[in-house]
Amino acid sequence: MQNLNEIFETVKTIAKEISQMIKYADLGYTTHENATGDTQLKLDVQSDEIITAKFQALDCVKALVSEEKDEILMLNENAKYIIAYDPLDGSSLVDVNFAVGSIFAIYENELKPQNLIAAAYSIYGPRLELVINDKKGSLPKFYRLDREQNFKLVKELKLAQKGKLNATGATQKGWSQTHRNFIRELFDEGYRLRYSGAMVSDLHQILLKGGGLFSYPATSDHPNGKLRALFEVLPFAFIYENAGGATSDGKNETLFDIDIVKTHQSTPCFFGSKYEIELLHKFYGQD
Repeated sequence: MQNLNEIFETVKTIAKEISQMIKYADLGYTTHENATGDTQLKLDVQSDEIITAKFQALDCVKALVSEEKDEILMLNENAKYIIAYDPLDGSSLVDVNFAVGSIFAIYENELKPQNLIAAAYSIYGPRLELVINDKKGSLPKFYRLDREQNFKLVKELKLAQKGKLNATGATQKGWSQTHRNFIRELFDEGYRLRYSGAMVSDLHQILLKGGGLFSYPATSDHPNGKLRALFEVLPFAFIYENAGGATSDGKNETLFDIDIVKTHQSTPCFFGSKYEIELLHKFYGQD
């Protein structure tokens, strides 16, 4: 537990540093692409460099896996924690001043869903906020940075059985008819559309508002979805399920049942209160 505390204290330091960097950094693009073919923003690269430098100082970190790194970066072969992270989710929205964030997944010994033992994310908006889930079965803890630059615990997060928000992603012309019918049902039931294009921001809103659905389905142009399993999808699945919610890829009962075959693997994903995920299975089970 001491090593995990050291990791989370480092996450707090990282969040403060990236938050400051975002305010004044160059918003342009580099001439490089990441492993999934996206042209890298300078902000992405700088955020990745900050995170790498901080975790390199920890003896308990075995390796780092990042959306912005083509390969796993080995640090300490005898250590047991592998940290998989998205250094700046939603970075393309910084130029319009939307909230964005960093996502962290902590795996023990091996990059497998069942080896994910803790997760965290920071959100850079009008205020700097942080959610930490330090073990399976515990409620996620929500922190906010105060005037003295300390993260103060605000509350533990728990999802209601049914929510009111619907954050649905991907280009609609690529949706399956099943997904169209499912989303139409949510709107017919009175759900409100809340979608910014930044995964962290949308999932954070649903968590704090007590429930709803975030979805990024399989589409005709991206049959495996677009969000990366190891460092975007699974850490949020860990947080949502511990908060009393549920997750799915549209087929499995939980996102933790997916098989990981490559580091930058993507997957369709659905996160929400239990009601919305049960409704999802009713519609998707009709295929």
